[in-house]
Amino acid sequence: MSKHHSYLNSAEKVIKSYKGQEPLSSYLKKFFSNNKKYGSRDRKQIGHLVYSYFRPGKSLPELSIQERLLAGLYLSSQFPVDLLQELKPVWNESIAQTVEEKYSHLEKAGSMAQVFPWSDLLSEGINHQDYCESFFHQPDLFVRLRPGYESKAALLEEKGAKKLGPTCFALPNTTKVDEFLLIDKEVVIQDYSSQLIAEPIRRVGEELKGKIKFWDCCAASGGKSMLAKDVLGSVDITVSDIRESILANLRNRFERAGIRDYSSFVRDLTVEGKKNPQQYPFIICDAPCTGSGTWSRTPEQLFFFTEDQLETYVQLQKKIVGSVIPSLLKGGYFLYITCSVFRKENEEMVAYILKQSSLKLVDMKTYAGYTLKADSMFAALFTV
Repeated sequence: MSKHHSYLNSAEKVIKSYKGQEPLSSYLKKFFSNNKKYGSRDRKQIGHLVYSYFRPGKSLPELSIQERLLAGLYLSSQFPVDLLQELKPVWNESIAQTVEEKYSHLEKAGSMAQVFPWSDLLSEGINHQDYCESFFHQPDLFVRLRPGYESKAALLEEKGAKKLGPTCFALPNTTKVDEFLLIDKEVVIQDYSSQLIAEPIRRVGEELKGKIKFWDCCAASGGKSMLAKDVLGSVDITVSDIRESILANLRNRFERAGIRDYSSFVRDLTVEGKKNPQQYPFIICDAPCTGSGTWSRTPEQLFFFTEDQLETYVQLQKKIVGSVIPSLLKGGYFLYITCSVFRKENEEMVAYILKQSSLKLVDMKTYAGYTLKADSMFAALFTV
């Protein structure tokens, strides 16, 4: 058996045992940890094949696992591949064509439009064809220089980073940034679209002035709080999330970032009666969502996604905003954020908030990050 056939068989073994209940990256680490026979090159090749399997999303359902592994590799490659040269040499001849063109060369040919079959559910500003094509390109790694470390820009450019803004840089996804910069202290690993959330945050700063007190109610690892701290300067931070383990990770990150003056508490905002009695002039709600704007990084989530999951998230979001908005001071601002491309989680949630509360919409925007090999996001800023 050739090495390439061995890679295919190993990748098929992973596919058959993986059920989508945890991130694929975590599952692969466990798989290789339990199978010590694979060297670093083997792990890289098998992992790449497995991710290629999931990149066609909901398309090509009639292919066998190995047929789909090869098709996914073909569709997501721009240069000739040794494995294809041995097993599907004719495909290498058209490897540089567009993804849509390459679909026409497949046996049991499907359509690129079937990758994400819910075009009618997309938010305004998301181009269905471009979004489908984005699944076949590995997104870049984006970093943001923190205040006081702008001089590190020269080092980033020396390492091949592409400058997208005064403090925003794009690097190949496999770049080990921690080998030349201090993560969270000097530089934050943060997607390009996430960095653009600085726009509404800055707008709030211009309106409220002075030391701004804010509550990051679904703080997760604290990325939005760190962004707000860096944009606004003098702030009074309160963070919360559903589990203590989440906040423990946030605290470690804040420690590295030098952020020590903040308050934190655990709260499940989906449970009735779990409102926060404190009042804030600014609330950030980076709501739990489908994460569909990030699926080009985690294509396995698209593969296993079902439409009923969307409604589950919508109900979750309605409960959270209902619990949070009463804590907003008169004249304050509420920033609702998702990393979703679904209209139900974005524009329709804005309509729900306007109907169910006294808030007024200041602005809303879809950040179509796939045009820059980044995530896609949505943000809506309200005031009361």
